[in-house]
Amino acid sequence: MKMKRDKAIVLLSGGLDSSVVLFTNKEKYECHCLGYDYGQRHNREIKSAEKIAAIAGCDYKIVRISFPWKGSPLIDKSKKIPYNDSSGIGKSIPSTYVPGRNTVFLSYALSFAETIGAKKILIGVNAVDYSGYPDCRPEYYKYFNKMLSVGTRDRNIKIETPIIYKTKKDIVKLGLKYAVPLELTWSCYSGEKKPCGKCDACVLRAKGFSEANMEDPLL
Repeated sequence: MKMKRDKAIVLLSGGLDSSVVLFTNKEKYECHCLGYDYGQRHNREIKSAEKIAAIAGCDYKIVRISFPWKGSPLIDKSKKIPYNDSSGIGKSIPSTYVPGRNTVFLSYALSFAETIGAKKILIGVNAVDYSGYPDCRPEYYKYFNKMLSVGTRDRNIKIETPIIYKTKKDIVKLGLKYAVPLELTWSCYSGEKKPCGKCDACVLRAKGFSEANMEDPLL
């Protein structure tokens, strides 16, 4: 007889990081995946997330929201996505930062968690090989959890960031170990048939696969 597992909400974007978080936790928790259609430049990542959740044997819900004031090339096609080499990534907050995005995402996840009785919210943020977004920093999650402890009916809900201190190399290796369908994950800010290879997400992904001595199956 299987022991009943605690429920967890997994923020699943369809990218490498969130997919690794799902696959490394899907046996530990009863995972319920949550994704967002927030007016981003393409829906390629959403299609990836749907397939990845299905392979993991988890349900996947999409929340449709809007940031009508734009503020980032990721949701404003009139703005160009910046390109940097790896040495310049993470040194400052890039224009691709969507103001308040993770705060909005986590608020929806919290509502979902309270409704279904989930104790954990898992998010695949990283503060090592990352673009420098302020809502990916450990301090942000420390204080968000403090807010949860006083602003919720169930004060035992916690946000967990399993890969926040891992390198992209470590994350790629975890993906291999836990049989993540890496060929389905999508990291690129563009939604073309192939990754652009130039945006921050592509550069960081390439760094991880290179340092892990692996070929990216998406390429």
